Amino acid sequence: MAFLTEYTVTASPDRRIVEVYDADAYLGDGAALKAAEVQVVAGNGYHLYLLSGQPDIDVKVTVRIWDTPPEPPAEAEGHTPVTIESETGILVVNQLTLGPAGEMTLPRPGVYEGYAWWAGREAASAYYDEILTSITDDWTPEQIRQAWNECSADERYVLELAFTREPEPDDEDDD
Repeated sequence: MAFLTEYTVTASPDRRIVEVYDADAYLGDGAALKAAEVQVVAGNGYHLYLLSGQPDIDVKVTVRIWDTPPEPPAEAEGHTPVTIESETGILVVNQLTLGPAGEMTLPRPGVYEGYAWWAGREAASAYYDEILTSITDDWTPEQIRQAWNECSADERYVLELAFTREPEPDDEDDD
């Protein structure tokens, strides 16, 4: 199993959601989003949803490309198989209403398979809930932002992927 490349970006889980999709496949999928509510990470082959346990503390998203993905690490709180097709060879990490957090150029366009794993999700969610119970009417927005920034939990989502095949041909008529 050879490691090929990695990309990491910090993203805001706007409405608890961070998306990963091909640069040309930005339309959402309600069924995949509902599945992420159960699985934490779910997608439709072109679009992945990463569902945080809280909406305000930034998370880290890492995409790693391998020739064969390794097993999930011991510190993973959970993992699930994923597939994403990238016709453009560019994956976008998106924050719902805030826009793209960043993008990764893949080694080549195609279908990538592997799994997603996450860690720190439970601790960040517990910290968030604890701070919510501490906030009083006299807290300023700056104090609340500072509290989110002081979270010691490192909530992260990692996609461990390997190229499996060329992208599906575009079946649109050229007429």
